Amino acid sequence: MKCDEKMMRLYAVTDRKWTGRQSLYEQVEAALKGGVTIVQLREKDLSEEDFEREAIEIGKLCKRYDVPLIINDNVDLAIRTGASGVHVGQEDMEARSVRKKIGPDMILGVSAHNVEEAKRAVACGADYLGSGAVFGTATKTNVTPMKRETLRAICDAVEIPVVAIGGVDGDNLPLLKGTGVAGAAIVSAIFSADDIEKECRHLRALSEEMVRGGE
Repeated sequence: MKCDEKMMRLYAVTDRKWTGRQSLYEQVEAALKGGVTIVQLREKDLSEEDFEREAIEIGKLCKRYDVPLIINDNVDLAIRTGASGVHVGQEDMEARSVRKKIGPDMILGVSAHNVEEAKRAVACGADYLGSGAVFGTATKTNVTPMKRETLRAICDAVEIPVVAIGGVDGDNLPLLKGTGVAGAAIVSAIFSADDIEKECRHLRALSEEMVRGGE
């Protein structure tokens, strides 16, 4: 499976901070019902065994909705569980090594914060880029907001899809119009919502409109 721009429209990145009333599985299914186009499973604190079990369960769920599941950072687990792909940051395994390990068919996403990183990621076999933090972020404390000009330059410099990440919600998503991004990767605005399915429908519509308006 390879990615295209439409796959990036509404990219849900999990965070179990908001589980409790619903399990993560239930939250992801609500997001899928609401129209997310790709899901990234991000777990920093689970044991390898629990992460693997969760990846298999949510992978089956995503397949039912014909939506790719991307595993954050853990390349070996992504391969073992038959995930659609893996996403790595600049501090994780080098993208060229990841591509060699996963082969040509799995999706490879790479974080890129400037044009140099973006071009290097493409040269190493990336299928899409995640760029930000476009509006700051509550999930990471060591990042500063990316300038709009930088995001635009990254999109102009590569021919693969770029998804904006970092503090994106229903209020600021339309501001991405004209940057060239293929969509938005969203964490808290999805998983903290009282009605995840309804919020995803709203965010999906905003993302589609944002992309059309930037053409």
